[in-house]
Amino acid sequence: MRRGAGKREGGNVQTTDFALTDAERSLLPSDEDVAHYAERGWYLSKKLFTDDEVDAVLAASERFYAGERSRRLSGRPPTLACWEPSDGPVQRHNDYIHYESDEIGAILRKSLIGAVAARLAQAREIRVFQSTLIYKPPHPNEPTNMVPWHFDKHYWQTCTSDKMLTAFFPFHDCGEEMGTITMIDGSNNWKEIGGGDGTTKHFAHRSNAELAELLRQNAEFNNADIVRVPMVIPKGHVSFHHCRTYHGSGANCADRPRRAISLHLQDGDNRYRKFTRSDGSVVVYNHDHFVRRAPVGEPDYADPEFCPPIWRAST
Repeated sequence: MRRGAGKREGGNVQTTDFALTDAERSLLPSDEDVAHYAERGWYLSKKLFTDDEVDAVLAASERFYAGERSRRLSGRPPTLACWEPSDGPVQRHNDYIHYESDEIGAILRKSLIGAVAARLAQAREIRVFQSTLIYKPPHPNEPTNMVPWHFDKHYWQTCTSDKMLTAFFPFHDCGEEMGTITMIDGSNNWKEIGGGDGTTKHFAHRSNAELAELLRQNAEFNNADIVRVPMVIPKGHVSFHHCRTYHGSGANCADRPRRAISLHLQDGDNRYRKFTRSDGSVVVYNHDHFVRRAPVGEPDYADPEFCPPIWRAST
């Protein structure tokens, strides 16, 4: 069994060993890195995945696109990202890749990833929250390649935690030419205004103009400059950002697709909370269709089948 990756019994992932080697511990963020993340909302890691691991995920993603699945979701909620060949040469997003592909899921559950996230979030436990396989085709004029400015907490309103974070993991060297993920420096510390009920929607269901204006208003309210930081990510390295850091990405102007996974992570204290819009409707996240129920009947965001732990402090 791969150390830290766990084993699957009855559909559930059971992680049994979160220990790191001395070499892996040397890859953790320093105190200065943690302070940088808290101040600026993003962190570029050292090399966390070997070339073999990255190549294995790339090969598994090809098989996924060809139709291979370890298991399938039991339903298709209306907001699920689920690219299919019939959708054509648009940017591909496929949610729950850690669940539908055992091979990809095992690599994403690498304990080192959880340990880095735990250092940044100052948490004792890290669980998977969601994961999305992404393929940005090499078409500069493809409208779907443009990911508008947004931050993830907007559509995670059913979560109690403000420590959640995302690891962006490309399968190759990834720079500005490919439309890499780009951060708005320090925006994780802004006080937010505007947005209303619309902020509970995923960026894919909001207009680029609306989101650009929301960013402008919030920067003005915080008397802050909009400083864009494109993440230049070497193969095997990972970009992390806070759940309140504004980010987006532009066109892929390279001659090859930009391929990556967004691995959303939650700290061990995160729980479901009911969130109601001004019209009385209740916000529903995709997890709420799939995860087991807690004793009180609410969705359990610690369900090991969909939200497996990947790091837990030993003391």
